[in-house]
Amino acid sequence: MKPERLNAFTDGIMAVAITIIVLELPIPARPGLKALIPELPLLGLYALAFTKVGIYWTNHHHMLQAVKKVDGRVLLMNLLLLFWLSLIPFVIRWVGQAGITRDTVVAFGTIMLLSALSYALLKRALVRCEGEDSRVAKVTGRDLKGRFSLIAYAVALVVAFITPLAAILIYVAVSLMWLIPDKRFEALE
Repeated sequence: MKPERLNAFTDGIMAVAITIIVLELPIPARPGLKALIPELPLLGLYALAFTKVGIYWTNHHHMLQAVKKVDGRVLLMNLLLLFWLSLIPFVIRWVGQAGITRDTVVAFGTIMLLSALSYALLKRALVRCEGEDSRVAKVTGRDLKGRFSLIAYAVALVVAFITPLAAILIYVAVSLMWLIPDKRFEALE
């Protein structure tokens, strides 16, 4: 299969996920900006979730630009990634109803960890499909940011049981790290 079809399918799923996330935001019952104050934590989580999905979309797009074909293993790993990303709206809804609690922060972190792990597995499947000398293998290399992200999410999960706010700060730090464009992929285009 050509990677363009997989890319188009993934684009659609990620667009739906982002749309559902915003639909989970409550509309204030009162007029005026003061009515938004109680919703600021949820709006912040929405911004973080939107950023995370956007980062995955961007990196997925770049990574698939480096490949010529995909196989069944790649399709399955891509579905695994999309599964975890599609659960983000569920957690946003839960936070909207329960607030930012230890359990909701742990749930968000679990989804972030499993999404990062799925992305790493997708990258590995693409390298296996294309070969160790392929463009995708050369461009992704050791993937230090990916490895650091996995470690940071695992640490954040432990921290969330003690101090949920500190875990949220780790989630934000990982997102900020990924906002720096990856020049290795951009050189391919």
